[in-house]
Amino acid sequence: MKILQINASARSAGSNSTRLADTVTARLLAQNPDAVVDLRDLAANPHPVLDEPALGALFTPAEQRTPEQAARVALDDALIAQVQAADAIVLGVPMYNFGVPVQLKTWIDAIARSGVTFRYTANGPEGLLKGKKVYVALARGGLYRDTPADSQTPYLKSVLAFLGMTNVEFIFAEGLAMGAESATKAFAEAEARIDEIFA
Repeated sequence: MKILQINASARSAGSNSTRLADTVTARLLAQNPDAVVDLRDLAANPHPVLDEPALGALFTPAEQRTPEQAARVALDDALIAQVQAADAIVLGVPMYNFGVPVQLKTWIDAIARSGVTFRYTANGPEGLLKGKKVYVALARGGLYRDTPADSQTPYLKSVLAFLGMTNVEFIFAEGLAMGAESATKAFAEAEARIDEIFA
């Protein structure tokens, strides 16, 4: 089994979402002792954003790319290969200003490639990253779950499904900035949910 953990926090140390993601990965390893974990920390190793030069490289036929364009596409290729190889994906996702961190959006932009991770058919788009189990560990300062202010959950459900990943578990730790008691309760509830998932 191959596990890919993506830490999307802007902080490499002390991140609540990474703490949750680490817990999920530990449980996966407990159930699959021979599993291999591939960890990508998007704070320590940020991926370049999808800008005009990157688009130019992606839309240039491979044999016509400059060395710089080929190198830029290769960066995205490496992320795609990681996802394709993974059986389980663990995303550690904080909420920044009601949305996902730019680090995670950049990762999504890199792995969403027409003809590779999804394709358009006569019946509409088809995701090509099928057969994977995804765990999304969400850490939030306030309480947003099941409210109109939660743009993260529907967005992640949509984009993951678009890429073919429909077997997704969401784990929430909310109210982390609302005092020590609230934070303790939030982690206890999140860990109880993880226990439930892996029972």
